[in-house]
Amino acid sequence: MIRQPSLPGEPAPSHAVTYLALTLLIFIWAANFSVVKFALRDMAPLAFNGLRFALASSLLWLSLKVGGRTAAIDRRHWPALIGLGLLGNTVYQVLFIYGIDWTLAGNASLMLAATPVFTTLLSALFRQERIACIVWIGVTLSCAGIVLVVWGGTQAVSFSADTVRGDLTVLAAAAGWSSYTVGSAPLVRRYGALPVTAVTMWIGGLALLAISVPAFLAQDWPAVRAVSWLALFYSAAFAIALAYFIWYYSIRQIGSTRTAVYSNFIPVVALVIAWLTLGEQPTWLQLLGAAAIVGGTIVVRLARIERTLVRPPAE
Repeated sequence: MIRQPSLPGEPAPSHAVTYLALTLLIFIWAANFSVVKFALRDMAPLAFNGLRFALASSLLWLSLKVGGRTAAIDRRHWPALIGLGLLGNTVYQVLFIYGIDWTLAGNASLMLAATPVFTTLLSALFRQERIACIVWIGVTLSCAGIVLVVWGGTQAVSFSADTVRGDLTVLAAAAGWSSYTVGSAPLVRRYGALPVTAVTMWIGGLALLAISVPAFLAQDWPAVRAVSWLALFYSAAFAIALAYFIWYYSIRQIGSTRTAVYSNFIPVVALVIAWLTLGEQPTWLQLLGAAAIVGGTIVVRLARIERTLVRPPAE
């Protein structure tokens, strides 16, 4: 956290704007699950995601250039950046978009809420962090919540193979993102989070565009409604580009811990929005699972001894 201390006798700085921005961020990301789900009614998953990511990465790179925050990358680090870009942006985005296409918007938000749990486990495995006993309680609680959501949260209160497939696919995306997070930590410390984000997004975005070409050719573009184009723009410009700006601005103002804790409200708001806009009424098992996931994630985030500054999942 970069913040100038107050001089003796001076009032503590107000962070009202930061908390207001974080509140806006919660609604932007929470709504994005339903927005993407709606747009996929008109567009194939890869066609939508290829365009979305191309636009988002271009906007993010432009903001870095305008702000003069680009960094010279040592050529020794390019192989790692290429691998991380493919993992954190190509593989993750493919799993994310197909997962949300197969499951409910609310379910997808809950599966991604488990990302900090995977990150903590991987950090412990690679000895980047020491894990306190209370963290294992949070991990267990979140895992129990995931089981409840996967098996209890279905569209018509009946078992759905497609929904379970989607839940597990988004869960795999969360695990992939956590691997990216842990792997990118040394580069983030060297070059900064936003430059590493921009470079890996461009690398992964180019690969994503390449594998999306068949979907582009097969897509019936004249049949895509204007509202779906607006959904694509919202998801790229607001849920990725603007959201990253707010995220890193908040970290600089109030620190990574308080910023990260705020994001725990996202799946709860996402469930409500999906219920109101898509008619995805959660079951009592799903609500219980949601409480377990959010509660476990809060325990994990607050109890972690050593924290690494990383970007959030590109939703």
